[in-house]
Amino acid sequence: MGGSMEGHVVLQQIAQVLTIALFAPLLHGVIATLEERVQRGTGPSIWQPYRDLYKLAGKEIVVPATASWVFWMAPVVACTAMLTVPILIPVLTDYPLPLSDMGDILGGGLILTLGGFAILLAGLDSGHPYGGLGSSREAMLAILAEPTLIMVFVGITLLAQAMLPFVVNHLLVAQPAVFWSPAHLFLVAAFFILLTVETERLPIHSSIHYEIYMIGEARILEYSGPLLALLKWASWMKQAILYTIFLNVLTLPWGLSHLGSAIGIVGALVALLAKWLVLGLVMVVVDTAQSRLRFYRYQEPLALSFLMAILAVIARQI
Repeated sequence: MGGSMEGHVVLQQIAQVLTIALFAPLLHGVIATLEERVQRGTGPSIWQPYRDLYKLAGKEIVVPATASWVFWMAPVVACTAMLTVPILIPVLTDYPLPLSDMGDILGGGLILTLGGFAILLAGLDSGHPYGGLGSSREAMLAILAEPTLIMVFVGITLLAQAMLPFVVNHLLVAQPAVFWSPAHLFLVAAFFILLTVETERLPIHSSIHYEIYMIGEARILEYSGPLLALLKWASWMKQAILYTIFLNVLTLPWGLSHLGSAIGIVGALVALLAKWLVLGLVMVVVDTAQSRLRFYRYQEPLALSFLMAILAVIARQI
């Protein structure tokens, strides 16, 4: 009986990882389609990301002559990091699974940062001028974005007096007073601004694929074939992970499975997809409604996000 129960929770753990891995391209495709619809365009199919991955997987790998082992390892490190984080966070269940105690919420943030850092190094290692430009711009954003992310996680920890995201989920569901408290609302606002940065929805990111305006895409210009497929897949998984943390931990902590039954897991998956759709639509509207800013003004929204996180910590201590 114990072995059957243990195998059951292992399957739930695998289901959480597969949910992020398999549905992250769909989330990206839906957002791309919604963005075109809002701008009165036709846009690609929501299944286009899957076609892109399939097409890239069959292409030849071309490596710059100046590239080192960093160029080869970056896609693997980024993809592995994004497949690890779903083990630590509530994706389908509201209770920790066997491997969830490998790391707390700060550990999950560190793993997310590790994947981005590997891609940043790869942009520099390629020797391409636009790769270096994209990496330098990304580093400038990270100077404010990463401390803010850590401060948000610290605020979440202080809010629940625990380092596990599952505890935060239970607290917000059980205590509406905490959910509507100033500390929690400040954390939601800070994390939402961070989402625009980490998912390239900040108005300094250009949707036009001209190298001189790129930030994230510039770092991977020299990649091709399966390596490029891994990088794109990792980027989409990071977006799905951040959306899941924002929704299942901070803003909409309902709709997760309590018992881990098959029906409960399927229901949690449907609820997660619905929440992704709502948040994706909000992000598209916010991104489309904003005017483009000059790059040097990136400090303004990030400084506001950091201030919100600080205010959340202060409000929690009062």
